[in-house]
Amino acid sequence: MSKPPIPEGTPFQRAVWTQIARVPKGSVITYKELAEQVGRPLAYRAVASACGANPTPGPIPCHRVIASDGSIGGYSGPGGVATKRKLLEAEGVKILKNPV
Repeated sequence: MSKPPIPEGTPFQRAVWTQIARVPKGSVITYKELAEQVGRPLAYRAVASACGANPTPGPIPCHRVIASDGSIGGYSGPGGVATKRKLLEAEGVKILKNPV
């Protein structure tokens, strides 16, 4: 399966979006793990901001990024967190904690 083209953004955003595009369907990654993968282990809040700035939430599946405590985190796509939960559940991912 080919990976989606990475949209224009800052180098940091593009690095985050590239890693998100690698998260397989039915899997999740935490904001902290993603920060570590892009070489900025303390930048998990900046990772969350990059997720929120993702202009293509379908092809770049930012719904697969969750908080370290297992909660769903945020979602800037249409429908917000409710849509994120539905997308994850459709992929077989169960999020037990409520949104923060």
